[in-house]
Amino acid sequence: MTDDQANMVSPEKSKRPSGPLAPVAGSIRLFRRWWRVSVRGGVDQQAVIDKVREDSGFTPHFAFMTSMSAGIAILGLLLSSPAVVIGAMLLSPLMGPIIGAGFALAVGDSAWLKQSGKAIVLGTIISILFAGLVVTMSPLQTVTAEIAARTRPNLFDLLVALFSAMAGAYAMIRGRMGTIVGVAIATALMPPLAVVGFGLATFNWAVFGGSLLLFFTNLMTIALTATAMAWLYGFRSYLSERQSQFQIAAMAVIFIALAIPLGLSLRQIAWEANVSRSANGYIKDQFGKRASVSQIEIDFDADPIVINATVFTPKILAGAAEQSSRVLSRMLGQPIAVNVEQFKVETGEDANSAELAAAKMQEQAQQAEIQVTRLRENLALIAGVSVDDVTLDTSKRRAMVNAKPLPGASLESYYALEQRVAAGAKNWTIKLQPPAITLPDLIITDGAVSPTSIRNLDLIVWASERIGLPLGMTGATPNRAVARDALKAKNITVAEESDMVVPGAGVKLRWLAPLEGSNLLQ
Repeated sequence: MTDDQANMVSPEKSKRPSGPLAPVAGSIRLFRRWWRVSVRGGVDQQAVIDKVREDSGFTPHFAFMTSMSAGIAILGLLLSSPAVVIGAMLLSPLMGPIIGAGFALAVGDSAWLKQSGKAIVLGTIISILFAGLVVTMSPLQTVTAEIAARTRPNLFDLLVALFSAMAGAYAMIRGRMGTIVGVAIATALMPPLAVVGFGLATFNWAVFGGSLLLFFTNLMTIALTATAMAWLYGFRSYLSERQSQFQIAAMAVIFIALAIPLGLSLRQIAWEANVSRSANGYIKDQFGKRASVSQIEIDFDADPIVINATVFTPKILAGAAEQSSRVLSRMLGQPIAVNVEQFKVETGEDANSAELAAAKMQEQAQQAEIQVTRLRENLALIAGVSVDDVTLDTSKRRAMVNAKPLPGASLESYYALEQRVAAGAKNWTIKLQPPAITLPDLIITDGAVSPTSIRNLDLIVWASERIGLPLGMTGATPNRAVARDALKAKNITVAEESDMVVPGAGVKLRWLAPLEGSNLLQ
């Protein structure tokens, strides 16, 4: 071999690793060649980019679907209905622009990135404001279990978003769009945004901040994972090598920045679960196998932590709460205050029966609370006042409210409203006090109240009992006597004001001020 031939061969030989690493390097080269030819080669990059870009922009259709998704989500959250919440997830209008932003980052298309970013920002604002509007108009504004579940994101939420985004990006690249439905449910972009709107509308900043962090986690994870998947599949990029390296470093920093608080949150959740498990286990062991721990509630925000337990036991243990406090405080390394409510039962079966009875009572109490809330809201609505102006006596099951004057409303209208509410509130006494508006006339015929005026007589009696003001009466003397006797039979007394003849053999009545009624007839 000549020197020139040797010089031509040596550079190629120099690139090939020698020694024990040679088989590994060869395997890597084969894998890269297979990936480049068999995997990347089967992807129509332009078709994928066109499809993703089509779903990335802000359009009237996108705005409408975003609003509807937010509305469905917040209603499902307020009703604590997982099925309704899943319906909002399936729409998932924000998934398109987020994945679009990821692909735009990968290929370095700034115009596409701005287009996707605009859709994300406007879609986020629309979702929050629409959800907040629904909450503002809703009579239900309590933090349900579905809402609370989206206020404490942790590291597992990041991993769910990561795996789901990988599946979603793969489905987009390989043309398996059916997978996107599952990804939309897993990442759940809209429910956290709806909870952000709930927190904003109710000024609950703990709910607002927790749900916003969950949404931001899902958003960034989906976008950056889509970017990584696009790189992995070799999508053409307009970025320089240095710009690509900067993007990789930025992605790593973002993931670490998200992982730290989410990891701490997961650690706190795990610690709280351990406290709950330890408390339940110790209290149960303390009372023995024949006892049953019905319920344990733990207030981790209290200082010290407060544990409330309900126990059904054959034998009442004196000092059980103090003993539990000492042991659990020593076991968990911080002060724990335990309150134990004990119910005596004879056997373990009785304990189970008592526990079921307690659960049923609790459910009934919740239903009763819901009924009281609805009753208060209905009375406030028909009376034209705020819920704070409704007086409820739950022990005697009585509800009272003073109605404001409504345009065109008569005593008949207010009476009908009271009866409507009473029909929906079984075993409740409903009293709606109408305003002191004009009273209907009483027609007297043949020495008695006319059959056509019996309804007016009942309304006058009802209004007088509700308002409590004295009545004045005008009419011919014989007619006044008949009307007075009819009202007296209903325990209503009147003051006779005038002997003026009322057309149609009628008697007119009006409300008097308390001092005017000092000459009431007995």
